[in-house]
Amino acid sequence: MLLDHRRIGSHTKTSGGLAKAALPYVDAAGSETLQVYVSNSRGWALPPGDPKQDEMFQAGITERGLPAYIHASLLVNLGSPTELTVERSVATLAHALDRGAAIGATAVVYHAGSSVDPAHDVKAMHQLREALLPLLDTAAARGLPKLLVEPSAGGGRSLASKVEDLGPYLAAVENHPWMGVCFDTCHAWAAGHDLATPGGMTATLDSLIATVGPDRLMLIHANDSKDECGSTRDRHETIGQGRIGTAPFAELLAHPATAGIPVIVETPTVEHEGHAADIALLKTLR
Repeated sequence: MLLDHRRIGSHTKTSGGLAKAALPYVDAAGSETLQVYVSNSRGWALPPGDPKQDEMFQAGITERGLPAYIHASLLVNLGSPTELTVERSVATLAHALDRGAAIGATAVVYHAGSSVDPAHDVKAMHQLREALLPLLDTAAARGLPKLLVEPSAGGGRSLASKVEDLGPYLAAVENHPWMGVCFDTCHAWAAGHDLATPGGMTATLDSLIATVGPDRLMLIHANDSKDECGSTRDRHETIGQGRIGTAPFAELLAHPATAGIPVIVETPTVEHEGHAADIALLKTLR
């Protein structure tokens, strides 16, 4: 496989057992990479996992040559003015990092978070530093997966939504070497990056790399959007059937910054068929 190959896969179901559910799903969808939840996407419970399923999953992705990623719970918000939310967020990320090591995952993705209240903006960035630096130091020392911050769709006092916001965000954690970036096309569009105009995706990626450097981008979420540019609404759509359209994804896959970076589809689907179609389309654009 070429070194600049962009592996394309999808977020993958795990209900019924990590290996038992995910491995047949990636086979049916034609995935070359995958992303999973290891806890409830909208809850704080932190299940220990099944060692047998973990072992089978790790063996399965190794056999198939699939890089695997974990998406942390959507409730994670390190900028929250509510102390309990921050504590639970730290515990959730620590759990995801440990589970990532157990299943052979490359990295853990989490949303950048929000200060919620304008009066909390400055303190939120201090919280970010206090919460993340120990996690990042521990992960680096133990050889755990890396942490990837994913800018949000904007709105609600987001700590990072535009790609330029990642500069202050990374500075808050001293540009820690264990911190990477996940770029989500739907989020960027919702935050106001016009990806649909010819050259728009290229310009956004150029700006991303200018802000974070050439080695921070480690994962891409490829999603079309149901809503207009700048809506701050995070509603994913099938590739080519939303407001972004197909052509910008060809730009994405041709950009030098995406060489070797896995691409995960998180588009709406009842079963693997929807993801299989999106993956097949992106492969033709690749």
